[in-house]
Amino acid sequence: MTTTDAAEEEATGSRVRPAVVLLALGALAYTAWVLEVVVHTGLDPVQTYVSELAAADQPLGGLFRATDLTAGALVFAGSAWALWRCDRRGWSVAGWAGLVLFGAATVADSRLPLSCAPTVDPECAARETAGLVPATHTAHAVSSSVAMTGALVGVVALTVAARRYGRWAVLARVGPVLVVLELAVTVWTLAAIAAFEAGRGTWSLGAGQRGQVLLVAVWLGVLAYAVARENRV
Repeated sequence: MTTTDAAEEEATGSRVRPAVVLLALGALAYTAWVLEVVVHTGLDPVQTYVSELAAADQPLGGLFRATDLTAGALVFAGSAWALWRCDRRGWSVAGWAGLVLFGAATVADSRLPLSCAPTVDPECAARETAGLVPATHTAHAVSSSVAMTGALVGVVALTVAARRYGRWAVLARVGPVLVVLELAVTVWTLAAIAAFEAGRGTWSLGAGQRGQVLLVAVWLGVLAYAVARENRV
């Protein structure tokens, strides 16, 4: 390798490295909810919303709101950097823009916590049904929906970009499996939410939603690794 080649590779690495580091750390922070395995939260992970861990009346709510804020800010910064540096091909732009939206909405989500946990607190659920809870409940539902929409756009579009543009070989190979799984657990989660809101039980809502969140984090980790390996966004 000539001195010029080495300099060009180093310059390329310096353009890509911030996105890699920020996305990898964001993926890690987005899995902070797994702490419920080792700390007592009083919430059943199979039945309860992930966001109920961060509810205002939960003993560890402040911790989980902080990790959500951190995850959102890191993914926002990393994907915004990548969006600025990426080529202008359609799937790439759409994918990075989706992750920017996901990061921003996750930050908003952390600042709009539920006041209580409706899946385990009948009084909370009754107040929510009657519209007697703070407006943050509605705002939180909107920000959560926007965050997951952004995540799905990013997951699908960048996986398509990897395959269509012949880049990020690891993501091109693993991404389609993660996309199928993510879409499956998203359908499960939406069906479970509809059942809960209709008073028909939770349908293991917590397990579906945790699977949804975990797969996004895993996909982000794969993306960060693929970008680092090929030194390009």
